[in-house]
Amino acid sequence: MRFALRIAYDGTAFYGFQRQPDVRTVEGELLRVLTKLGIIDDAEGSNFKGASRTDRGVSAFFNVIAFNAQDRPDLVRTEVLNHHLRDVWVLGIAEVPEDFHPRFQVRSKTYRYYLVDEGFDREKMEECARVFIGKHDFSAFARLEPGKEPTREITGVRLTGRTGYYIIEIEGKSFLWEMARRMVNAIRFCGLGLMEPVEVERRLKGQYTEKVPPAPPDGLVLWHMRYPGLEFQADERGLKKAKRDLFDRYSRALTRAALLGDVLLKF
Repeated sequence: MRFALRIAYDGTAFYGFQRQPDVRTVEGELLRVLTKLGIIDDAEGSNFKGASRTDRGVSAFFNVIAFNAQDRPDLVRTEVLNHHLRDVWVLGIAEVPEDFHPRFQVRSKTYRYYLVDEGFDREKMEECARVFIGKHDFSAFARLEPGKEPTREITGVRLTGRTGYYIIEIEGKSFLWEMARRMVNAIRFCGLGLMEPVEVERRLKGQYTEKVPPAPPDGLVLWHMRYPGLEFQADERGLKKAKRDLFDRYSRALTRAALLGDVLLKF
């Protein structure tokens, strides 16, 4: 039997998604639990695949992995998995066909970036955001891997203003390494008057001498993935634990941020 898991994780607890020797990663934590429970023997034998290899510090509310349960498929339940996992939560499970690959069969991905308001010009930010929509060469907005095709299509960039911060949502089918974070920084630079939207246009046409640097990873969340026809199910006890853990984790972060804000205002 082949399963797909919808997972969430706190990226600040890991050295990225992809497994690496001698450091803690999201993939490593998932494989640790799946092998410990006897659900799989190893990554290769179970055809273990992930949808998105997020960078160090980047979190997710909706990433997907898939694997063949070589034994004990009865233990593939949110309640069981969330009891053993640390800093990763399973939010849903689906049985999928043997040829299911979460990276190649996703229709779209949405990233969210939480950006502290530095006194931005919102109109300039929105003008800059619109420039990215469509199919472009994103070489100036990515850390390119050898042989990687730099053309990508962005289907939407949305800005939502909240008290003290902005949410920037970027949607597309696939993204290059650091692409979303570099796009965010370009929008930020436009909002601060450090860059004009026309300069973004030029970079997308290959007219540049230096790349836009990436925004810090801790503000980025892989927010949603769209798989038409695929529904993830969760048992209530396992989902309740995940919700409680996530609330505790991020409510503490919100309290620290509010405290820091008061300290800064005082001085």
